[in-house]
Amino acid sequence: MSHSTMSQSRLRSAVCCLLAILFPAQVMLAGETASAMLYTSGATWLNGSAVPKSAALFSGDMLQTRSDSTASIQANGSNVMVLADSLVKFEGLAVELEHGSVRVTTSRGLAARAGDVTVKPVANSWTEFQVTDVDGRVQIAANKGDVTVQDDKGTTTVTQGQQTTRDDTSDTEKKKRKKRAAGAAVGAGGGIMSSTGAIIGGLGAVTGVGVWIWLQSGAPVSPACPTNPCQ
Repeated sequence: MSHSTMSQSRLRSAVCCLLAILFPAQVMLAGETASAMLYTSGATWLNGSAVPKSAALFSGDMLQTRSDSTASIQANGSNVMVLADSLVKFEGLAVELEHGSVRVTTSRGLAARAGDVTVKPVANSWTEFQVTDVDGRVQIAANKGDVTVQDDKGTTTVTQGQQTTRDDTSDTEKKKRKKRAAGAAVGAGGGIMSSTGAIIGGLGAVTGVGVWIWLQSGAPVSPACPTNPCQ
């Protein structure tokens, strides 16, 4: 075997090893980016920009309704109704309520957080619950099925048809969150293409596909080598 053939063989082996590492990493990144669809009724803002009747929603996106509008987040096995005058962050497997109210219907265990209070279904069966956070007071109502409520004092269960109230967090954090909720619309951020992980994943995909095509083509390593393998 000639020296050039050996060099090309080693290069191909190295590239294959790189692809074996690269593509699983891309799959992991893609798995962390949960998406949903957003449907609005009335004026609604997504990352600080007005939303038409519908839009794609990605983990990290911030949604705000005003006093005469509502919005619906529809994901696989879950629906979140964002009620009027609410500020909500979508996180894929959960929604974070900054201010206002959400009504969650889910068969996938979708959780809702308000400060350091976390509400989620007891079982992965159809469950409906409502969470309201106004001025640091969190009200939880279990409409269908049982939910658990976790905060700094521990975890309790709220059974179907019952409700409870919690204090969401410290006084300092309450003031910060009230100030954010009072603004007309939150600043843009958290979209899918602004994610560092998504950018890395996209570049990796382009690079990986290009290298794979090159491997399949059997192109020479150098213009000085017109045949493959080189003689």
